Amino acid sequence: MALKLDAVATGLNGIAYLALATVLDSFFGVARAVQYPIGAFLLLYALGVLAIGTRKEINRTGLRAVIVTNLLWVVLSLAVLISGVLSPTGVGAVWVVLQSLTVGGFAALQYVGFKRL
Repeated sequence: MALKLDAVATGLNGIAYLALATVLDSFFGVARAVQYPIGAFLLLYALGVLAIGTRKEINRTGLRAVIVTNLLWVVLSLAVLISGVLSPTGVGAVWVVLQSLTVGGFAALQYVGFKRL
């Protein structure tokens, strides 16, 4: 279930970055040139997570890759925020933190599921 929820949330996030980049750039303070590739990555990643999460038997290697990728996303997101590379607005900074907490939560739930396999 955590994989499916992750796929839906990630896919919606990716679609938002792609479809609303012109609105979000001023709201989050992140340029469209950054949002478009991130949105494309998130959309493709969501499809991969969904493919892993909808199998009758969850592939351990695939699940491990999702967990590691989610943890990497958290670390890199926070590193970009702390470094000031993107200089987001206050709302954008809060969004990065909330997104990191959400992705970290998915990774934790997925790890619990991994241990049960």
